[in-house]
Amino acid sequence: MYILFLAGEARTLRLSRMMELGTPAPDFVLPDTDGRTVRLADVAGPNGLIVAFICNHCPFVLHVIDAFVDFAREVQTRGIGVVAISSNDIVEFPEDDYDHMKLFAAERGFPFPYLHDANQQVAIAYEAICTPDFFMFDSDLRLFYAGQFDASRPKINRPPVPGLPPLRTDLPVSGEDMRRAAEALLAGEAPPQPQRPSAGCSIKWLEGNSPTWA
Repeated sequence: MYILFLAGEARTLRLSRMMELGTPAPDFVLPDTDGRTVRLADVAGPNGLIVAFICNHCPFVLHVIDAFVDFAREVQTRGIGVVAISSNDIVEFPEDDYDHMKLFAAERGFPFPYLHDANQQVAIAYEAICTPDFFMFDSDLRLFYAGQFDASRPKINRPPVPGLPPLRTDLPVSGEDMRRAAEALLAGEAPPQPQRPSAGCSIKWLEGNSPTWA
């Protein structure tokens, strides 16, 4: 856990947990922003699935969301399904509630379902820890890639942390890491290495829900 200051506000920075490759995708049944009930099987594509834990307000999400939407449109045409999930505590952060999720999805033109994980059990099952947190599964729905969209980050104020690479703020948002993973997946190649963790604001846990590893 690291404390950073962004736009004058203190935030908790988390690095994704990097669930073990080959782990089966945990099942879920969640409502989307159109009022439908969506299951894991409904969003999986014939060639795989990307699960993105995001929220409406996090600067790390806002930094990449438009590029991620474009990327999602591309991979969906190639048989990789995409779904986004919001798990934040809406009492602490009402801007992440269901009504705001509907607005966010419409404004950004989401080509994928945006699901509300109100009790946070799906985030816990996926061992999600930050927003954004990305998981790519193969056609058998086993984890192929877990990590950052790319190395770009929003402008932050954080001193160097020993053992942790600097968070670059001068790189364009390209989706380089996830594009490399998608190309390897579609080509039938081994998962790319190294897989670098995503970084973002911590998921805002309900009282009593915070996992020991979060």
